[in-house]
Amino acid sequence: MARPVAIWTRMALLLAAAAILLAARARADEGMWTFDNLPLAQLAERYGFTPAPQWVEHLQKASVRFGGASGSFVSPDGLVLTNHHVALGQLQKVSSREQDYVRDGFFARTRAEEMRCPDQELMVLQAFENVTDRVLAAVDPKAADREQNARRKGAMATIEKESTRKTGLKSEVVELYRGGEYWLYRYKKYTDVRLVMAPEQQAAFYGGDPDNFTYPRHDLDIAFFRVYENGQPVLASPGSSPARATRPARSSTSSPTSSPGTRARPAGSRRSPSSNTSATSRSRPASRCRRCGARRISTSPRAGRSRRGAPRTASSGSRTG
Repeated sequence: MARPVAIWTRMALLLAAAAILLAARARADEGMWTFDNLPLAQLAERYGFTPAPQWVEHLQKASVRFGGASGSFVSPDGLVLTNHHVALGQLQKVSSREQDYVRDGFFARTRAEEMRCPDQELMVLQAFENVTDRVLAAVDPKAADREQNARRKGAMATIEKESTRKTGLKSEVVELYRGGEYWLYRYKKYTDVRLVMAPEQQAAFYGGDPDNFTYPRHDLDIAFFRVYENGQPVLASPGSSPARATRPARSSTSSPTSSPGTRARPAGSRRSPSSNTSATSRSRPASRCRRCGARRISTSPRAGRSRRGAPRTASSGSRTG
């Protein structure tokens, strides 16, 4: 098994090298927004791009939540790409004394060889709804803090239970802007998730950085899973879009998405519950990658923090050329 993985690893490293060369010509604009609050005016003014509702839905349903981590559909038949460190726990669970998949990696040459993960759950956001008024109406602002907190949690739990019973979807109420807004997120949950490929740990962990916050990176921090439902790969999902190995056109704009566990914004970018204007996320001075010049954004921890991660689009002004 190690030899096919090594061949795959060399091929992927060539793609990674090409991506590094492309990154040297890229410029990323800062910003992180929830799907309900996309900076439409800013996108139109800076990039001449106005996302259609169908495009936003496509982006939303192509994003996959791995607990507190993120992934993306990259094929119309359920293939999902994520980071190696996200898959590490499953690699440990499917390993044995005879076969160490963390050390040696794993590569399924056919779908029959794909390995079912013992307890991996993936969720895809289907819909969201502003429930701020309902949550705040349950809280007496004159009550003691403990009572306010209990009533708030009770209202959120009630909303979640009602939504799950009505739709059959996993439902979560997310707190945004330090209680300025509350949103109900409805997810479709997949429990039949199978490992397709993960490189050996020495390739994925090269350089000693287990996460993806230090640049430039020269490792292969990737893993592939496939999502199944009723014994068949998830087919023709609105968000399932085949990955392309072609180079982006000059001055093109990209919008990465993620499902962060917790993210924060400085107070200056908060908006009131009644505001419909988009806000640009301003942060402390950003450091730059010494190799490609891309900005690394460091946001203030004093900002409006979400209780649980809400899917977001980030760096929507990533421009090449």
